[in-house]
Amino acid sequence: MTEELFHKTSSDCSRVVTLNYSTSFSSAIKLLHADLRRPIFNIYGFVRLADEIVDTFHGHDKVRLLAQCKEDTFAAIRDGISLNPILNAFQQTVNRYGIGHDLIEAFFKSMESDLTEHAYDRQGYEEYIYGSAEVVGLMCLYVFCNGSQEQYASLRGSAKALGAAFQKVNFLRDIKADNEALSRMYFPGCDFHRFTENDKLQIEEDIERDFAAAYEGILGLPIKARFGVYVAYKYYYSLFRKIKGIEPARILEQRVRIPNYYKAYIVLRATIKNRLRLIG
Repeated sequence: MTEELFHKTSSDCSRVVTLNYSTSFSSAIKLLHADLRRPIFNIYGFVRLADEIVDTFHGHDKVRLLAQCKEDTFAAIRDGISLNPILNAFQQTVNRYGIGHDLIEAFFKSMESDLTEHAYDRQGYEEYIYGSAEVVGLMCLYVFCNGSQEQYASLRGSAKALGAAFQKVNFLRDIKADNEALSRMYFPGCDFHRFTENDKLQIEEDIERDFAAAYEGILGLPIKARFGVYVAYKYYYSLFRKIKGIEPARILEQRVRIPNYYKAYIVLRATIKNRLRLIG
């Protein structure tokens, strides 16, 4: 019996968390090269752990729990071990790929703001997007580049753009739940009760720019990562296109989804394009 069994079991826990919380990301991760799946599951499991504290643990002391999570995370990274399997899996990936601790600090800063902020100005919004989403893209990029600082530097902007696009689409999709359950409005200058066509259009134009910048970076990703990331991009871009075709009033009434059969169609089309070398 070796310590590696505990590390593998920890990663298995992060994989289960990902499978249970996001079918779309789980499917995309499975399309990455086998070498990349475990560390990306480890990152997602960690992100989901902190996100659940601020979004769903309503009957508990969220401030204390998040502070403890942050302290335990950096202790796990420092010690190279944690009895919390999700944090243990995450520290493996952080230490193996040299993920910058500043990204983790920024992530916790955004999670902390979810406990106190209910509306954002432009600067606060951009800082929140960076810490909650862009840094997650950058953590994954560390894994994809596998130590190549030159490649990381060249793709950094696109990885941030992809994370931002995903998060902003989530905000549009979940605008009703965020307002009703959590009293949050992330988009600066917007009011849930007076959400206009012009508000929606400006947000969509911003997201479109993020997707365009992200796509350019996907084409430059290492081959082991390109197909899985492309599928995740297509999932979210399809959801975004569906949201674009819906009136603001309907966005405020229901959560927009992509049906499973269409997700399967996205994977099929992406597979064909990949085999025909039309991606990249």
